[in-house]
Amino acid sequence: MTILEVKNLNVSFNLKSGKFSALHNVSFKLTKGETLALVGESGSGKTITMMSVLGLLPNTASIDSGEIFYNSTNIINYKNKEMQKIRGKEIALIPQDPMTSLNPLYTIGNQLLEVINVHKKLYGKEAEKYAIEALNAVKIPDAKERLKSYPHELSGGMRQRIAIATAIACDAKIIIADEPTTALDVTVQAQIIDLLNEIKNRFKTSIILISHDIALVSENADSTAVMYNGSIIEYCKGKELFFNSKHPYTQSLIESLPDLKNEKLKTIKGQPPSIKDIFAGCPFAPRCEKVFEKCEREKPVLKQITETTNTACFLYY
Repeated sequence: MTILEVKNLNVSFNLKSGKFSALHNVSFKLTKGETLALVGESGSGKTITMMSVLGLLPNTASIDSGEIFYNSTNIINYKNKEMQKIRGKEIALIPQDPMTSLNPLYTIGNQLLEVINVHKKLYGKEAEKYAIEALNAVKIPDAKERLKSYPHELSGGMRQRIAIATAIACDAKIIIADEPTTALDVTVQAQIIDLLNEIKNRFKTSIILISHDIALVSENADSTAVMYNGSIIEYCKGKELFFNSKHPYTQSLIESLPDLKNEKLKTIKGQPPSIKDIFAGCPFAPRCEKVFEKCEREKPVLKQITETTNTACFLYY
């Protein structure tokens, strides 16, 4: 069952130097209990896509066209008051650094209970019991005592667990994990990912995993969308993307993974494009080792080329 569908989403930024397109016809589906990964270099449009879904775009950004369906209802034109009923309760965000989303002046209990009060309409001892259950679910020891702690008294991994507990407390149907392991050491990274997978399996929660870590994605995603210059340039169900990718950019990302057998690390030449760069043809053409004339004058569109893979590359059509 499809729980979230984004159709032909176009987003632009109105800057002092002009209006620039940030997302180009982004489309994807998320089914119940699925983990969908959005991967790509910084600036590729991953976070902007999710901020559009949450209705949290900055004032300088606007949705030019497209549709966003949550449970078959188009929410793209919802006002902030309408989105508040969905944001946090139905669709929860786990930020890159939970220290920036947790208020340093209030205890964990204050902040978790506020969410439970607003979205679950529970108060007093009943709300506290619910909060403790949520902390227990994310394996935080001495949960009742932790409610008295301030964010700075907790480690990065513990703060990330608090963010996940907040999503659980509200019975979120979708969890958007935006680079959830970036600021954590390797051991804690594995614990957080294992925890997300456990919650997914236990509560049938759908997860959107935003990451530039292709190795992390390969082990945890049910389907993967690769983004470049504000577009999805490859989409694949299952694991085929990681052993039989089609798009040269995806291939380059996978080949750039560290390999203990090779002394020299392979890199992608050039720099990722900025929002101000305009291309007549394929935006990856200036960096692509397989570029030919058509790539520089026409823009490829995402097309299905195998049973599980859609690719935007003229090498295949």
